[in-house]
Amino acid sequence: MKRRNLLLTGVGAMVAAPAIVRAEGKYPERTVRLVVPFAPAGPTDIIGRKVSEKMTALLGQTMIVENKAGAAGSIGAVEAKNARPDGYTLLFATSSTHAINPTAFVKPAYDAVKDFTPISSICVNPLVLVAHPSMPSTVMGLVEEMKKNPGKYSYASSGNGSILHLASEYFKREVGGMDVVHVPYRGSGPALQDLLSGQVAWMFETFSTTLQQHRAGKVRILAYAHAQRAPIAPEIPTMIEAGVKGYEAYTFNLILGPAGTPPLVVDTIDQASRKLMADAEMVKFLQDIAAVPTTDTTPARTARFITDEIAKWAPVIRAAGVKIE
Repeated sequence: MKRRNLLLTGVGAMVAAPAIVRAEGKYPERTVRLVVPFAPAGPTDIIGRKVSEKMTALLGQTMIVENKAGAAGSIGAVEAKNARPDGYTLLFATSSTHAINPTAFVKPAYDAVKDFTPISSICVNPLVLVAHPSMPSTVMGLVEEMKKNPGKYSYASSGNGSILHLASEYFKREVGGMDVVHVPYRGSGPALQDLLSGQVAWMFETFSTTLQQHRAGKVRILAYAHAQRAPIAPEIPTMIEAGVKGYEAYTFNLILGPAGTPPLVVDTIDQASRKLMADAEMVKFLQDIAAVPTTDTTPARTARFITDEIAKWAPVIRAAGVKIE
């Protein structure tokens, strides 16, 4: 019996071995999930769906978006972190999941560096400084008005600890401080509505959300928070040009795998991402929503970018006293 069992075990191993080799030698062989850690129809979801559509063609297998919203992106990040590291569950990481949450959360549900494998960078979505039309028409004019009237004005954000809140605190710090009241809202929609009505003086928002109102004269975009002007609105100066040295603030989108994702998977997605970001249609799609396509999409650059963004926002978060339970 022992000899028979050994023979059967040996035969089983021989049969199984080719399947293991095939699984390790080819990827992907089935549908890939791209976890978007925010609700459908938002900027991250819109970009994620375009990426999944293009990646489906590049990979020869379907890539689908799966929305896992909640806890400032942490629910989706944990979903990806806990997935089997086989390349079939990837995370569409953002500034919330991999720049803000690691410092803002009192007890983070994951380690933004150790729990993930960096694979590729897709884009950044720079913010804009938007003011009510009754406010001065330049960034430094706005700063002067705030400083002349301490405590008189308020600024809006999409919530305590959000990128819109922290961009504002970063702005205040970089111009030497301003006594302005923070009014946090449950999302940027109601915040923008109160800006339109003049209930608040200014806020940071995404370009795509505010450009139409700016051109209609309902709000005034004072500056674009990126090193280069946006092709979609080249007449609007950057924050740096407007007088705030070195100021950049943006959301971003990266593709990450769980820790331990195999090199074959990383290389396959890396190569596909390089082709994706060289695709003229993809570049135009991003530029049309005022996002900036990433030219260096590589895993090494993605890893550096994450650590740099955490280091950039950590002192801003601590100075603002942001603590999310």
